[in-house]
This record gives sequence, structure tokens and C-alpha cells, in this order.
Amino acid sequence: MKPSLDDLELLMRVVRRGGFRAAAQELGTSPSRVSDRIRALEDAVGARLVNRTTRSVSATEAGEALLARAGPLLDDLAEAVAAVGLQPDAPVGRLRINAPGAAAIALGPLLGPFLKAHPGIRMEVTVEDAFSDVIGQGFDAGVRYGERLAKDMIAVPLGPPERYVLVAAPALIERTGVPRRPDDARDLPAVLTRLPGGVVPWEFERNGALVRFVPEARLTVTGSPLGLAAARDGLGFYMTFEAWAEPDIRAGRLATVLDDWLPPFPGPFLYYPSRRHPPPALRAFLDWLRAVKPAARRA
Repeated sequence: MKPSLDDLELLMRVVRRGGFRAAAQELGTSPSRVSDRIRALEDAVGARLVNRTTRSVSATEAGEALLARAGPLLDDLAEAVAAVGLQPDAPVGRLRINAPGAAAIALGPLLGPFLKAHPGIRMEVTVEDAFSDVIGQGFDAGVRYGERLAKDMIAVPLGPPERYVLVAAPALIERTGVPRRPDDARDLPAVLTRLPGGVVPWEFERNGALVRFVPEARLTVTGSPLGLAAARDGLGFYMTFEAWAEPDIRAGRLATVLDDWLPPFPGPFLYYPSRRHPPPALRAFLDWLRAVKPAARRA
């Protein structure tokens, strides 16, 4: 692993502040995370870079030599950023976000406008459906739906409500008949979605009544493109996000059923662990999210 500019900048901050805790408070993260990143940097360069005591941290000879070479480069980079028109107090740095594929629907349209508004920020978005401790893995924030959020997290809505639809090819609906109630869909030919946590059940709700089951599947897929293709080919009814199916619905390749049993639900949230001292890039993203209107987030 090659040392990154962020890691070198972190090393400089730790040495200048004299400890992991002071650097962590400045960055809005934990001392243990700062310590882990410095240890990973030491492993990458193959040398101890700081001497650790219970009260302070100081650069070793190798650390001083590295900073003597890297320090001017980091200063030059800051000057270069300023030279392209950034304000002196403009946020800079890297923003790392983890999001499952479904939640990334709302995140995707936001990236371009945000990065245009903040040219000093670099974003790294990792899309994975496995539910994990994204903060513990070094991400600044994650994206999840409300039912998957830990109670101690701070959550900011990313966009307007969303909804699922149950779709099928018109020819298949003509052959099987239109289901009027969720129970009518139990024996229909089905295409299901499998996530790391298991097969996603079909869930319907109306007037406080909840119906949830996993029909017998003709086909199980791990991604919406395959599921939609199978539905277009008449292999079965498929439940997916309305936004993903909309082009096929609009073109007449797919039709929806049981719409009155599939109400909207809150969209995904950006979540992070603390209101105190978030990293500058994350703070800039939070401020930007609060400033834009929900309609602009959808565009």
C-alpha cells in the first residue's frame, strides 16, 4: 500500500499537535482511529514514524525525515488549491461514504452538484449491500434506510420518499390475471432478489394491515438489472424500486399491480456518529444537504 496524501497530512497534524487525541478532536474522529491510520502508514513505509508515550507523541528520526520531504509538498498542494480559485477557508480533504446499492439511488444525483460547489473536496463512495460497521471501517459516513440505522447515529435525509412496485410483462399479467390482494400474488411466478442477508420478501401494507411473504421463485437474482430483464421476458413478477422500473413502465414493457398495497416510505439517510467536530469535508456535505431543496436533490 502506498502512503496517501491524507495519511501524510495526518502524520503532520499528529506531530504538530503532539498527540493522537488533539489531532482526533481537530478532525472530529476518535484517537484510536488516528492511531490505527498512523500504524498503517508505518507498516506501509516499513519504519516507526512516531514515538508514543502515555502523555505525548513525537516524531522519530524516520518520521522527521519523512515530514521534511513531505511537508513542503503538502504546503505546495495547499497553495495550488488556493491558486485555482478556492477561498482560504474553503473545505478541502477526502469524504468517504459507504452505501448499499438501493440507497445509492438517492446519493448518486447529489455527487456532481456537490463536487462542483466544493472543488477542494475528493469523494470516495463504496457501494456494498453487506450491513457492516462502516464507521469502524474508516468511512466518514454511511447511507441506510431508517430501519437499519443505529439509534446513536445522527441521520440527515437524502431525498424524498420512495416506494416499491410489483411489476410484470403485460403478456404475463394477461395470462395469470391481475392480483387484487397480496394473497393472490403468493402463487404467481416470481423473480426474487437476494441480498447478503438473504432473500428479500415481498411486503405489502394498507390501512394498518401488513402482509409479508416469500413466494416460490422461478428465478432469484442479486441485482435489479437482471430482475428487470427477467420481468420484461415474462419470467415472473418482480418487486423493485419504482425509480428503477420507471423507464420500462413508461415504455409499456412492464406494468404494475397491487399499487394500493405499496405505499411510499421514507428515503435513505446519510448517517454519522457525532455532531461534534465532524471532518471539514463531511461538515461541508451536511451543510450543503441542508441548503438544497428536496426537489433539487431528486434532479
